[in-house]
Amino acid sequence: MDNNHEKDKSNLGSSPIAFKAETKQILEILIHSLYTEREVFLRELISNASDALTRVNFELLTNRQVIEPQVELGIRIIPNESEKTLTVEDTGIGMTEQELITNLGTIAQSGARDFIAAASEGDQDISTLIGQFGVGFYSAFMVAESITVTSRSYLEDAQAASWYSTGADTFTVKPADKNTRGTSVTIKLKGDAAEFLQEARLREIIRKHSDFIPFPIYIGDEAEQANRQTAIWRQQPNELQEKDYEEFYKQLTLDFEPPLAYAHMLVDAPVQMYAVLYIPSKTKPNFFSPRKEAGLKLYARKVLIQEFNRDLLPEYLGFIQGVVDSEDLPLNVSRETVQSTKIMLNLKKLVTAKVIDTLENLASHDADRFHEFWSAYGEFIKQGVAIEMTDYKPLLPLLRFYSTSQTEELSSLADYLQRQQPGQKDIYYIMGDDQRSVLHSPHLDVAKHYDYEVLLFTDPVDAFMLTNLKEYQDHPLVNIAAANLVLPSEVDGEDGQQPAVDESGQTKLIERFQNQLGERISSVRMTDRLSESPARLVDPEGGLNQEMQRVYRILEQDFQVPPKVLELNPRHPIIVSLSNLPEDDQRSELVIDLIYQDALLIEGLHPDPAGMITQIQKIMQAALD
Repeated sequence: MDNNHEKDKSNLGSSPIAFKAETKQILEILIHSLYTEREVFLRELISNASDALTRVNFELLTNRQVIEPQVELGIRIIPNESEKTLTVEDTGIGMTEQELITNLGTIAQSGARDFIAAASEGDQDISTLIGQFGVGFYSAFMVAESITVTSRSYLEDAQAASWYSTGADTFTVKPADKNTRGTSVTIKLKGDAAEFLQEARLREIIRKHSDFIPFPIYIGDEAEQANRQTAIWRQQPNELQEKDYEEFYKQLTLDFEPPLAYAHMLVDAPVQMYAVLYIPSKTKPNFFSPRKEAGLKLYARKVLIQEFNRDLLPEYLGFIQGVVDSEDLPLNVSRETVQSTKIMLNLKKLVTAKVIDTLENLASHDADRFHEFWSAYGEFIKQGVAIEMTDYKPLLPLLRFYSTSQTEELSSLADYLQRQQPGQKDIYYIMGDDQRSVLHSPHLDVAKHYDYEVLLFTDPVDAFMLTNLKEYQDHPLVNIAAANLVLPSEVDGEDGQQPAVDESGQTKLIERFQNQLGERISSVRMTDRLSESPARLVDPEGGLNQEMQRVYRILEQDFQVPPKVLELNPRHPIIVSLSNLPEDDQRSELVIDLIYQDALLIEGLHPDPAGMITQIQKIMQAALD
């Protein structure tokens, strides 16, 4: 240490240091709040000790210039009935004087404020809030008259220091006598906290909250562990129950809701690996979850190598949480080596396949829970289909869509094929901005006529998905809105209900529409594909298809959709009546413009829907006149 640091040390021991404002508020809440689960303080202190052990364990992989490199990595809990103290000590990474001040005198402002706000509402158990908002150490003041923290850093030239507080406005830090590496937290217990001196009670708490901590926990002078410690992912699945997996999930994620599903992997070839994987019930973790980014915990022979490894799963499965442990990875592996090794490629292939298999199994055996999954994560599966150039096909059985015949119930592509009409080869779909509007699309007229089921693609990601998804089980996916659509049978149009505009009238109508709409359209033509609708817009031959146009619209806000072809239904009453109107009738111009704007609106392309109000009012006035 330099001289300045030594000078700071002497000053620290002589005068109290004030807690930061947010920390003081938290202490006030904890010290003066009464609730049943005060035991969580021990869970939090053990968790902190485990973090310190994990950090020094990682340090030891590449650096042996530390204090006591051979000492066992463990946690010891020492109750002292005569002194009424409880000590939690570890052989972890330890802290310097300045780290004691920084770590124990200040809480990250965002975490502190959110905890204070949540605790002030009074409708949640504070014991659950502690784990969510990262204020674990301070929970010890629920049972403490005072707390002393003595620590020595792993650095060889570090000096031990001691932190002391009664939970009042200040704390003190001073030099200490401690020859061993690590940290000890000694709590002077309040009179009503004597239960935490009983060995049986301590064992109960450890088994409940800290059984899967990856380091041994001892009580007093005993050599027998109080926790099972066994890495759950290395146990045989038949030795575990669902509650074991859920308990480990809570410790891993601090998520108090059980996962939607989990998977346990024990693999011998092509690599030896173990894994436990979870699908959380929600897309976003708790705000103060230990998971700060996507990725799985990567272990090499039970030693944590990376906290958040993003190379074990494809990006679209980044919501998966869990642990992967391999016997084949070297302990001194670096991130760069991890990314380039063939072992990692094998691990990724195995883990990805297991996740997809788990989802398929969920879909087959628990439709309700899979529906929950799809509601939360369906967009990610579609992204996978969009971005995976060669490996997207295993995802196709997981896709779910609404359709014109199943508007309330999701269907798979396989379900759709089972409901196909005789002779139907293609899988028809339609794209739109939302289900309600797309169900009124004129493009569906021909499908309704022949009772063809049409899938509804209304998510923005659907356009990207369709860049890869061209067919399913040799059945092409076909846009029902395509101008060149070929159906198994053609619409004959002979319904006898309405007279059609004759050929001469059609030619005149086309000319009137073209003259009035000008460059807003590519061309005008008649069609026999409409029955219930007067008109529709389709893409001109050789232009960008609807799927790519939607992709460009999403990626480029200023993308201009190219002019489309306006197709008219010569049998619709509006078109028939319009053909009978003189060209100089004021209603003719209003109706032509409104037909075009209606077509834009139903395609989701109208630049100013509210502007149609003026046109509609003019039509109403003309009708009344």
